[in-house]
Amino acid sequence: MSRNGKLIPRLRKAPQPPLSHAGATPDSDRARKPQLTQPSAPDPELNPGDRVEGLGNFGKPTGEFGTVERTNDDDAIVKWDGDGRMRMHQPWLKKV
Repeated sequence: MSRNGKLIPRLRKAPQPPLSHAGATPDSDRARKPQLTQPSAPDPELNPGDRVEGLGNFGKPTGEFGTVERTNDDDAIVKWDGDGRMRMHQPWLKKV
């Protein structure tokens, strides 16, 4: 390849793309971390009578507390303090 009689040097292929800044985590390591949108792993089984706190986006506590009335593998019926009953998926609840 030449342009006006001059050779254009070819660039070497890097094994990985360069880091965005010094000390940044390489892409290969970042891919192994869990996604932020998934709620944290559920606590051990919920049983009727357990006190729970509701979790919002990114697993942040909502400040709502309640008592588990019934439960199955996926869901739990919670009687919230001051409110009515609500069926919630277990990953959105945290044992207190």
